[in-house]
This record gives sequence, C-alpha cells and structure tokens, in this order.
Amino acid sequence: MVDKKPEAEVTNEAYANKLKELRAQLKLGGGQKRIDTQHEKGKQTARERIEMLLDEGSFQEINGMMLHRHTDFDLDKNKVMSDGMVTGFGTINGRKVCVYAQDFTVMGGSFGEVAGQKVARIQDLAMDAGVPVIGINDGAGARIQEGVFSLYAYGEVFYRNVQSSGVIPQISVIMGPCAGGAVYSPAITDFIVMTEGTGNMYITGPAVIKAVTHEDVDTETLGGASTHTSISGVAHFSAPTEEGTFAIVKKILEYIPDNNASTPKVLPTDDSPFRADKSLQTTVPADPNTTYNVLDVINSVVDRGSFFEVHANFAQNAVVGFARMNGESIGVVANQPAVMAGVLDINSSDKIARFVRFCDSFNIPVLTFTDCPGFMPGTMTEHNGIIRHGAKILFAYSEATVPVITVITRKAYGGAYIAMGSKHLKADMVFAWPGAEITVMGADGAINILYGRELKTLKESNPEEASAKRAEILNDYKENFSNPYKAAASGYVDEVILPEETRQRVIASLDMLRNKVSAAPAKKHGNIPL
Repeated sequence: MVDKKPEAEVTNEAYANKLKELRAQLKLGGGQKRIDTQHEKGKQTARERIEMLLDEGSFQEINGMMLHRHTDFDLDKNKVMSDGMVTGFGTINGRKVCVYAQDFTVMGGSFGEVAGQKVARIQDLAMDAGVPVIGINDGAGARIQEGVFSLYAYGEVFYRNVQSSGVIPQISVIMGPCAGGAVYSPAITDFIVMTEGTGNMYITGPAVIKAVTHEDVDTETLGGASTHTSISGVAHFSAPTEEGTFAIVKKILEYIPDNNASTPKVLPTDDSPFRADKSLQTTVPADPNTTYNVLDVINSVVDRGSFFEVHANFAQNAVVGFARMNGESIGVVANQPAVMAGVLDINSSDKIARFVRFCDSFNIPVLTFTDCPGFMPGTMTEHNGIIRHGAKILFAYSEATVPVITVITRKAYGGAYIAMGSKHLKADMVFAWPGAEITVMGADGAINILYGRELKTLKESNPEEASAKRAEILNDYKENFSNPYKAAASGYVDEVILPEETRQRVIASLDMLRNKVSAAPAKKHGNIPL
C-alpha cells in the first residue's frame, strides 16, 4: 500500500497573497526598465498620469487583468496584464468621471483587441452613469500583429465616440504619439488638449510622407501641439507640462455639466450683477475703421476673471470660450476686430459653429458679441468653400435651443449680421450699442453701388462738386442706415443700450430664460453642411 502525500493546505491568506502579487505585477506594466525609459523622456506612466489627474485615492480600476489571446508573431510569449490600457473611474474635485490611459511601457501602447474592449467598456459605463469620459493617449497606433482585430478595436471605440457625442462630455489628452487610426477617436471628442514637446498627432508619419511626397518634415512640425492648436485647429488647448495639461482638463470640467440632461454648476461670485463698467464707453472706437481688442469687452462684461478662451491660437479673427455671468456658466462667441477686422473666413466659421453646437448640446447659454464686416472675399476663399463653411454658423445658431443672447457692439453687415446670432435665427434677445451699424454693407461700399454712376459723371465735369455731393450722400446714408435704430424700430433689436448696461441686461435676460423650452420639428437630425 502506497502512502499518499498530504495535500498542501490552502488558506485565505494564500489567496490574498496571490492577488497582491498580481496587483504588484499589474502596476509595473511593461517592467521597471520601460518605466525608467518613459521617465527619461520626460513622460509619466499611464498610472502615474491617472493619479495626477484624479483626486487622491479615488481611482477604481476595472478590467485590469485582461490578457490578449493572440499567438502570431510570438505574441503568446508577450502577455502583460492590462495589455497596454488602464481603465477605470474616479473623481476630479469630487466629481465623478471615467478615464482610460494608454500604457506606453507595454508594446509601445499599441492598440489591440483588448484595448478596444476595455475602452468600449469604460465608454459604456460613462454613458450609463452619465459622466464625462477622459482619454489619455500615448501609443504607437494599431497593433499590427493582431491584424483585423486591432481594426475592430478602433471601430468599437469610434462608434461609441459618436453615440456619446452630445450626451456626455468627451475630452482627449494627447501626451505622446497618436498616429494613424488612433487620431480619429480624439477627433470625434469635444476637446483635445496636447502636451507640448511630447504630444503629437498625424495620419502618416514623417517616413511615409518622405516616401510618398518627398517632403522632409519632423514629427513636431508635422503634428505637434503648436501645429494643431494654431494651424490645423485639430486641438483646442496645449500646455508645456503634463501637470499643466491636466490643469486645463480640470478647468474645462468647471464650466460643463456631467451630461446633456444636467446643467453646469453655478458658483458663488462677489461680482455684482449690477456692475456697470464705465470703461466700455470708450473701449469700442466710434470710427468703424479703428481696431480694438474684443477681449477687453468680454472681460468687462462677464464675471471678473472668469473668461476661459477655447481655441485661442486658431482662427484668431473669432473668439470663443467659457465664462460666468453671476456665477452661471455660459459660452461666449465674438468677432475679433484686432485680427483681420473680425471678418468671417473658413476657419473662424468652423470654430464658431462647433463651439455653439457644443454649448447647445450641454445646456450652456450662448452670449454673442457681434462686430463683423462680413465674410472674407476672394477666389481662394470661394474655391475652398466659404459658402459651405459659413453656412455652418447659420445652422448652429438656428438649431440651438439654449438661451441665445446677442450684443451688437459695432459692425453687423450683410450675411454676417444674420449669421452671428441674429433675431432672424431666433436669438432670444438682441441688444445693440448706440454706435452699432446694422446694414447690408458699409456706407462707402453702398454709396459706390447706389450712386457710383451719378458721382462718376459729376466728377468728370466738376470734381469739387462731386466730392461734396459724395460727402453729403455718405452722411445721409449713415444717418438713415448705419445705426441700430432702424433695426430697433422693426423689432430686430430688442433694445439699444449703453455699453455699461450690458452686464446687467444680459444677466437679467439669462435669468428670464432659465427655464426656456424650445420645440423642434420631429426628425432624426439635420444635415449640416460639413
């Protein structure tokens, strides 16, 4: 008879120790050597970034132990828990959020099947909970070794980006490479924040561009933070450090709600709603050809220190951003006379339309400051589709159901007057300052069309009389047309106000419109001229 060896005793402590060992392995990601390499590049790891972003101790990881199932190219010999993607939820300043972060220490943060499943899961959770989702991008793109499974992974995420759009806020943070298909998830989200020097986005890298088009370009010039915040407009914000990048994310969250069924938090303020800033009397020059900075107007009207500009370096002839009025979050849109006279071109049209649509999606009232001579003329502008792009502004304001309040500070000419939140697009309240010019076009241009032939004939026979006649006609035109009173007489302007009255009138209007209900025709969605 053979004696049996006694079975090893299994204890709860052994189970616990096993789990603790696995958790320790999980936190190491691709290993200490790769973590050190990440630090040498001036970059934090995925887990360190999440700890930096979220409130201390609030992160709750999910699906941390998932492993990929692939064997091609020896992938079965390279399995790491979490598979290059850290997902979970936590709080930022006490506010619930879902978050995911690519782990560059695991196969360069390449995006495979498991990464797609994990991100899709956290997106679904964010939708179910009705909370913002924040994605931290730092990866080498699709995991080529997994073939179509990596493409499936991207598709699942893209689909959820679209389904989530307008339902929960989505913020993308670019802290490393984001290439190929990886760029399209951030592109669908509401805001993109990039870290300068390390974050970059591009469809094809410098090597491919060199081979195909023979252009020599480095990664930073091709798709760095400066490029995307100022030239392409793909990104909205940038910061020189990872800490600064996350500070911007936290700032965005201060102005927006958790979802489309809620409203932004109202913060206490010691800035009186009845404050009348006398400096506004001289901020806008009486001469329509003299420039000024519209930021001076915005900062004088909104709660002190509350304006937070979005897309500050892109299409600077328009200004968009968040602010507060008597503690309430609002979206601000303005023409910028200090750049290109505030004219509307292709990029500024896109910038304004997208921001207005974001505000409308998330119950944020829109305050517009209008001072615009019209849409940019020229063959290049026309050939590049100014009609299509300009129509986006019309579409955005027309479909908006949030309170829309417009203040015409000076020029409101032609189609630009209509597009910039006019009464004709169903703005709730339109105010104009006394020097406002609401007309089809500027006085000089109008005179040339209406009286050009007559004045030309007179000039040929008597130049001095022609000059005097032109001056007389010009003064008459300005008296009769280049002012806000005709529009006010027709009800297209609700009230002509003194500049220093603007803050009080806007706040009172917002209070009146707080419970605004707007009905739209039954339809799936409109067909915006993209």
